[in-house]
Amino acid sequence: MRPGPVFSKFALSKSARCRHKLLFRFWPMEQIVILDFGSQYTQVIARRIRECNVYSTIVRFDTPASEIEAMNPKGLILSGGPSSVYAKDAPLPDKAIFKLGVPVLGICYGVQVLAHFLGGKVEKGDKREYGKGTLTVADRECALFKHLPAAVQVWNSHGDKLTRLPKDFVVVGTTDNSDYAAIEHPKRKIFGIQFHPEVVHTPRGREIVANFVHGICGCGKSWTMRNYVEQATEEIRRQVGSDRVILGLSGGVDSSVAAALIHRAIGDQLTCIFVNNGLLRAREAEVVQEVFGRNFKMKLQYENASALFLRKLKGVTDPEKKRKVIGKAFVDVFQTATKRAGKAKFLAQGTLYPDVIESVPIAGNPAAMIKSHHNVGGLPKNMKFKLLEPLRALFKDEVRQLGVELGLPKEIVQRQPFPGPGLAVRCLGEITGSKLEILRKSDAIVVEEMKLADLYYKTWQTFAVLLPVRSVGVQGDERTYDFTLAIRAVESQDGMTADWVKVPYDLLEKISTRITNEVRGINRVVLDITSKPPGTIEWE
Repeated sequence: MRPGPVFSKFALSKSARCRHKLLFRFWPMEQIVILDFGSQYTQVIARRIRECNVYSTIVRFDTPASEIEAMNPKGLILSGGPSSVYAKDAPLPDKAIFKLGVPVLGICYGVQVLAHFLGGKVEKGDKREYGKGTLTVADRECALFKHLPAAVQVWNSHGDKLTRLPKDFVVVGTTDNSDYAAIEHPKRKIFGIQFHPEVVHTPRGREIVANFVHGICGCGKSWTMRNYVEQATEEIRRQVGSDRVILGLSGGVDSSVAAALIHRAIGDQLTCIFVNNGLLRAREAEVVQEVFGRNFKMKLQYENASALFLRKLKGVTDPEKKRKVIGKAFVDVFQTATKRAGKAKFLAQGTLYPDVIESVPIAGNPAAMIKSHHNVGGLPKNMKFKLLEPLRALFKDEVRQLGVELGLPKEIVQRQPFPGPGLAVRCLGEITGSKLEILRKSDAIVVEEMKLADLYYKTWQTFAVLLPVRSVGVQGDERTYDFTLAIRAVESQDGMTADWVKVPYDLLEKISTRITNEVRGINRVVLDITSKPPGTIEWE
């Protein structure tokens, strides 16, 4: 079971959680601060900036200007959002942010915010502007559009638009539906664009973002994983001192990279606890012990609780009840294991940046709805640890880069997401040892053949699902009555939506043949071709 989500609401008071945010904060010399007005694309903005090798931080739209100033940003970006600036309950920032003297870029709702505060006018548009459009660059000398052609494909998503420019602003771009699609205050370096440069549907959008952070804000390219390793190592040493750290190691990307980074910083002061819940993939326990115990020479405490979990799951068929049983059993096992590990002050976990960004509570905010889907329970209050979260400044792709920098093997760094309850969500109906063994062997064949076809690392997730369905078959001139196995292969960017992968027929044939020949108990293989929505990636 992956420990990360289980610990995501560790037993800390609200004030303690606020103080904890200061425990491991990575403020480089240069950063761009993004004010989040509830856009579903806010995290994408942050990622685009980091792709320019510049650090980015997301803060709430109403963060006081004094706090933002203390962060010493090189520039500010005002995100999009679902609201209208003229609405009674519109989310508005501290007006003093426009007096900080740093360049500002307003995107979609963000340009409407700056126009609203600086003397412009925003009204409901006669026509809504959604989807693909063409921006005509009116001023080829504008630094925001440096090296871009006169006509740029952009992506729009708005119903309101500017109808009057703020004082001293000039038009630098137009679309068919807007005479003020891009505006600039040349002296104050304040820019506004009505479209979304951060999304892939604006093909030259990354160049626009790069022009802002490098050409306008003057940022260098200091945000690299190599630099992060050195600075994070020093921060871990400063925070931990001579105390000991416990980390719940699952073998997944996040906990593995966190373990490698912390071990690099403090060596034997770290003890990793690996719980085998019997719901792991083939050879997972052996791989974790080989990589971290023997290769990295980490203190690794192996807890084989397979029999306990199977006993707890006996007779349980409801998916939600399965998750709760597994979660509670894991907490009990881990709690006992920490006592055997000896006294420690810190509990480390692989929390990532998307996990710590607070969703803005704005009506109609898609990001808030997405975030709530991941909220889960925490550990008992009698487990007294300080948290150590060295990855909390990073996105998933950056964590993978960090893993490579730390020398972790590709099989760990590039492995596909695996559900917290493990194979329990891929074995429908009651969980038994024999059914898990059937699923484990079948899944190993699926993964092996996808790797041989050079497709495994190109898909988001590829796995097998054991269905509680038996059907008649013929194998070796004998009638069989065995289980049906489903193959699931999906493509996704973030797991929130997904489409099924068109796996080549000859590969599907090979996988099916191998499974029915090599795995006793399966006589039929089917392919899941459902996208998300309406289905989910996992079956339970």
